[in-house]
Amino acid sequence: MAVVFKTALLDEKMDEAFDWSKDSIPVRDALWDHFMESNGHNTDETEASMQKMDAKSDDEVRAYVEENLKK
Repeated sequence: MAVVFKTALLDEKMDEAFDWSKDSIPVRDALWDHFMESNGHNTDETEASMQKMDAKSDDEVRAYVEENLKK
């Protein structure tokens, strides 16, 4: 069984973690919404994408969010 480490960044609010964001939802929820929108609301694919995010470091998650969620 694989051990998954949660990153602290995923549990921070978007507006606290990113100065450009006005969203007060956790980064984890913003990523979930992003993946759901990008894959046609396929929950299984979204869950798989979130598992990949859970395995990343805070820096990797931050880079992904900056590249994909910054408007």
